[in-house]
This record gives sequence, structure tokens and C-alpha cells, in this order.
Amino acid sequence: PDSALRIAAVWSCVRIISEDVAKLPLLIYKRLDKGRERATTHVLYSLLHDSPNPHMTAMQFRETLQAHLLTWGNAYSNIERDDNGRIRWLWPLRPDRMDRPTLAQDGRLLYLYHLPTGEPVKLTQDDVLHISGLSGDGLVGYSPITMHRETLGLSQATLESGSKLFANGMRPSGTLQAKTKL
Repeated sequence: PDSALRIAAVWSCVRIISEDVAKLPLLIYKRLDKGRERATTHVLYSLLHDSPNPHMTAMQFRETLQAHLLTWGNAYSNIERDDNGRIRWLWPLRPDRMDRPTLAQDGRLLYLYHLPTGEPVKLTQDDVLHISGLSGDGLVGYSPITMHRETLGLSQATLESGSKLFANGMRPSGTLQAKTKL
């Protein structure tokens, strides 16, 4: 996914879709006997509407998760809780550092995330917000980049070849010789 983002068309598509999805309002509602109303006092309202953590706006957070979905097929966030078990912050996790979840004996999902140092961290399904894209098993999404790697590789090879040709002023190097007059 990282190298695919160097292709202008891939970058543009991921950026435009991610920004557009991030701009959409994300509101929490509570059901009433007749209709619904915004649940602005709900603990998750400010996290999803304003800021999921001290370093990101809600739009940056949603844009990041959408970009992860579009490139890796999955978006993960670590759910940080306070001492009372209430959700305090949501922190995006890089999908390329997450192993495929496994099933514990009690039927719960277990995630293994690798920190930048390489150290593995075990997380339960209560610690992870996992959004998967199009999936064959309903658990882990397909990576659109991986599914189209040959097409993207051809695009990258074409760009490199064209760059080399234009770097020489479109003049091929070398000479042709013939024994007879051409």
C-alpha cells in the first residue's frame, strides 16, 4: 500500500474518498418513543464528533481510518479506557502491524499488534475498534492494493520506464551499424 500511494491516481483516489467520508457528520442519536434526538451527552459523542484523542480532530481520525480501509482493507483503533472502564480515547493503529485476529476458547477475538519496535502487544476485541472492508469471511477485509498488485506494478514500471526515457531527452543511447547502406 505505501508504494502504491506513490502512483498519482491511487493517491488522488484515496485522498478524495477519505476526505469526503471524513467530512460527513458522524452523530450519535438516542431512540425516543416517537423518533430520535442527538445524544450529545453520550460518552462517545464528543470522541466521534469532536476529537477521538488529544492529537487528532475527528475529521483527521476518520480520514485516517478511511485511508486504511482503502489501502489495507481494514482499519483498527486501540480503545483506551479510564479506571472505570469508560472509553477515554481512540488511537488509530497501522493495519500493516496487525496480525489476523484469532479466536480464543471463550469465543472472543484476540488481536496481536506489533509496536514500531517490533514488540508484540496482545489486545482483546474489547480493546480494538476493527472496521473491515469487503471480506470473504466477514472478519478481515481484502486489501484493494493487494488484489490489484499486478495492475499497480505495471503502472509503476511504466512510470519508471517513461521517466528514464524523458531523462535522456527522448534520445535513445547507442549506435546502429550496418554492413550495407541503409
